[in-house]
Amino acid sequence: MRRVSRWLGVDHEPAVAAVRYHLARFLMLRLLGLVYLAGFAIFINQGLPLLGSRGLLPIGEFTARVAGRLGSPWGGFARLPSLFWFAHSDGLLLALAWCGAVLAFSVLLGVTNAAVMAALWALYMSFVHIGQDWYGYGWEIQLLETGFLAIFLCPFGSVRPFPRTRPAPLVIGLARWLIFRVMFGAGLIKIRGDSCWRDLTCLLYHYETQPNPNPFSRVLHFAPHGVATAGALFNHATELVMPWLLLFGRWATRAAGVFFVGFQISLIVSGNLSFLNWLTIVPALACFDDAFLGRLMPRVFARWAEEAEAAAAGSCATERRSRQRARAAALAALGALVAWLSVPVVENLTSGHQMMNTSFDALNLVNTYGAFGSVGRERREIVFEGTSDAVPGATAVWREYQFKCAPCDPARPPCVITPYHYRLDWQIWFAAMASPKDYPWTLRFVLKLLHNDPGSLSLLAGNPFPETPPRYVRARLYVYRFAPPGSGRFWNRDLVGDWIPPLSADDARLLDFLRAYGWRDDRAARKGGT
Repeated sequence: MRRVSRWLGVDHEPAVAAVRYHLARFLMLRLLGLVYLAGFAIFINQGLPLLGSRGLLPIGEFTARVAGRLGSPWGGFARLPSLFWFAHSDGLLLALAWCGAVLAFSVLLGVTNAAVMAALWALYMSFVHIGQDWYGYGWEIQLLETGFLAIFLCPFGSVRPFPRTRPAPLVIGLARWLIFRVMFGAGLIKIRGDSCWRDLTCLLYHYETQPNPNPFSRVLHFAPHGVATAGALFNHATELVMPWLLLFGRWATRAAGVFFVGFQISLIVSGNLSFLNWLTIVPALACFDDAFLGRLMPRVFARWAEEAEAAAAGSCATERRSRQRARAAALAALGALVAWLSVPVVENLTSGHQMMNTSFDALNLVNTYGAFGSVGRERREIVFEGTSDAVPGATAVWREYQFKCAPCDPARPPCVITPYHYRLDWQIWFAAMASPKDYPWTLRFVLKLLHNDPGSLSLLAGNPFPETPPRYVRARLYVYRFAPPGSGRFWNRDLVGDWIPPLSADDARLLDFLRAYGWRDDRAARKGGT
């Protein structure tokens, strides 16, 4: 019974040798606050052009379509819980995004408790569930699962950076279960998905073909092949071997945590994977107890953790038995819920048809993860161009639209944006591997460029037609390759052909396509709307 009480964090007997996690909780919540802040900042800067009433995929159209299929908005709410099923004005979207940003910043500064974490989780889930293509990434549901666990990591009333309660070992254990699934799921999907992971050659292509390379990606791409081989071995050791060390005691768990954190740092250095790697460090920190972190952090943090432990022991001794039982019951219910929801996740991991980045419950509480199950051998990019000439023929002068991070101009260096994320740039990377019919919003994007829509243009690095909208817009498909260092440019590219042919604002093909999707042609866009 004593062991169960200690696991639930309600054992009040002083134990000098007990393992404590005050420092791990402090770091986990601060880093999670940073990730939440990045997530809400992304919506503040990009959300309305993507999802607003005049966006590329408006929320109102999405909720109406889903409600029609499920019978009512309540049916949609049950399937995809979100605050925006019943009201989604542009003002409300921005107001709640700003609320989330303020709360996230408070967590980053150390002002947090269970209520704050619950509010952040509910707010961010509301954006994810109506985010459509723009929020269809594995790190979105990973943030929701991590954020839900964080609700139980801190007390309800206190707002101290080091609260006077002990982190429940159960929640630390659930965080380790999360990092196990993130790592092992990613390792399995690689081994099962692409032969280049088995022959250790994937990194010969990955640095060049990943969604948004950074400047160091090119350095790694041109490094000796042995570097790529070593990197693949490090990947497999971290994702397939280290998770099992979590079962073998304190020192083995610490070793696994070092691998997990080091691996994520290497990914941050070598690419722009949004806030995925920053977020993955959060549960990895649960591998480290106070005795370990106290040697790495400034002494003042270790002293604060010791003071928090002493205060926790004192407050526990005087806490009402009813509150202790209520907290223990809540934690026991959490453990039972995660265990029940983990059943389909484990079945998926052991299946020969493993799915990655999938949720099996409406609230995304326990999910399955994975990344880069296949690696492209060449990089394809879509470049949008416009012309003011009356005839879009061979003699027309075409000017390119530049994305903020995706490769366009071969002379422009790759960007460094992590943990931030340009959602349009990522979707264009996916679209280049398919056709316009698979990404119909690209045709709507063309229409908005033909109208000089300020919202859509805000998603780009600039407007080559600042005075008058272009008469025609087209999209061309290129194969991009890193240019060797010292060549005077960062990319070489070869034209494949038109991805979208030249279209004008009154082209019947364009308008018929948009009407087929129920999308209107807002002629007011020519005056500055959409």
